[in-house]
Amino acid sequence: MRYVRVSGRATATALTTAAMLVLAACGEGDGTAAAKVPASAEVAGMTVKKDTKLHDSLPDAVKKAGTVRVATDVPYAPFEMFVSEGKKELTGLDYDLGQAIGARLGVRFAFTPQKFDGIVPAIQAGKFDVAMSAMTDNKERQAVVDFVDYSFSGSGIMVAKGNPEKITTLVDLCGKKVAVQAATNQLDLLKEHQKACEKAGSGEIGILTFPKDSDAQLALRADKVVAQVLTKPAAGWTAKTADGGNAFEVVDDPAAAGGYQASPNGIAVSKKLPELTDAIQKALQSLIDDGTATKIFEKYGVASIAVKEATKNAAVD
Repeated sequence: MRYVRVSGRATATALTTAAMLVLAACGEGDGTAAAKVPASAEVAGMTVKKDTKLHDSLPDAVKKAGTVRVATDVPYAPFEMFVSEGKKELTGLDYDLGQAIGARLGVRFAFTPQKFDGIVPAIQAGKFDVAMSAMTDNKERQAVVDFVDYSFSGSGIMVAKGNPEKITTLVDLCGKKVAVQAATNQLDLLKEHQKACEKAGSGEIGILTFPKDSDAQLALRADKVVAQVLTKPAAGWTAKTADGGNAFEVVDDPAAAGGYQASPNGIAVSKKLPELTDAIQKALQSLIDDGTATKIFEKYGVASIAVKEATKNAAVD
């Protein structure tokens, strides 16, 4: 749900197998015919080559098609975006990571836009093999899909460039004015932290709520607040891109590397394709080991949310 920001995408309200209208692929094709796959791919400045053993471990249908059909909801920066407004070409962390995993497996990861709440039902109905869409791994979704987890993220603190107030943790927000989008998990986080502020004797956080993230950023630019609390991926991307990276910076609390109240985000894979889940997990781990995954996360300003180990169904509640 877009109106409540979480570490990844919130749980879809419907997990049925109702027929879904799948939007046309961005020139990717539907994978019904064998795709011509190059021997390697350049992703985030890294060359990713095919691993023959991993390719051979793929389900026969995927090997025959040469394509993994990927559902994604665009835009949701920095995970999935259009290269330019009005164009169909995709970019983003999920897209780049998908291209790297595909290259390692020797198949194409063909991304097709799909409304977020229809993604899981569409996988269940066999319209897609996987989803890469900043999707939170949780027990409810694990009942119908399997996850290969690639990031761990929650809420982050963004401050003005140079961090003039020397904010390092949530505790430093006590007694100061802070911007946050209304009706979000981040607002709940600040409200919950008021007890810690009271205990520390530092005064309550002066919470200023705004209808949109962009409005909260304007307050930070105008020095009406000392910080903005938002999802850490959004904070990282905004800090990297706003005014060429000269407007904001992200506070990296060592005690909460991926952000506060962080949870795993994963690649959702059809339970009908366990061999694909295993192959994606091994391919992702190889990209972590050789530094490719790190380069991709760094490209989008969110290195702190990357995992060091590709896990499967990491959510425990």
